[in-house]
Amino acid sequence: MAKKKTISKSDIITLYMDYVLEHNQNPKTIFAFSKMNNFEEAKFYEYFSSFEAVEKGVFETLFTNTVTLLNESENYKIFDTRNKLLSFYYTFFENLTANRSYIEHVLGKYKTDFIGLKILSGLKMNFTQYISELGIKILVINQEQLEKIKDRALKESAWLHLILTMKFWLEDTSASFEKTDIYIEKSVNTTFDVLDIAPLKSVFDLSRFLFKDKFQMN
Repeated sequence: MAKKKTISKSDIITLYMDYVLEHNQNPKTIFAFSKMNNFEEAKFYEYFSSFEAVEKGVFETLFTNTVTLLNESENYKIFDTRNKLLSFYYTFFENLTANRSYIEHVLGKYKTDFIGLKILSGLKMNFTQYISELGIKILVINQEQLEKIKDRALKESAWLHLILTMKFWLEDTSASFEKTDIYIEKSVNTTFDVLDIAPLKSVFDLSRFLFKDKFQMN
């Protein structure tokens, strides 16, 4: 009998993703999954309680890898808040694209109902904490609506935007997902322009882009 191998959390995530893509379904049991990959079942439970927890871990890992890459960049460290967020989006969606087949398999079955998904709860927690730590400034100049914006509202709005961008990316059929890149640039810039009470040119640019894209698709 072959000696059972040591295995890490990231190993389990990789093996699970590979199995799902190769078999187009989840493993039947944790016992069978562990036996197939020659490690003790108990090792699985050191890191995860279920396959759903592994799926949750995939998205948490995508976030962690994104932030790790960003923090290794000297340029990122001197960026202003707007460009830090843009950098996050571009890097995060590069990571999503590198794993698109798996992401499509997991999220495709939920159609457009992503908001309350348990497998995205870890991603939400990490992302909203990231947003909170960015230190986004909201200028309040006799604007009653802006005065009511609190930290939680900002984080929830940012999370909704990330979800909408993920949906856009999943439906994007353009080469190299260039429409998603445009969507990210225009939507993030629009958000900051509104918060800064800047001219609404970005709002019109975004609306024009979305209308034109929708018209062409129809």
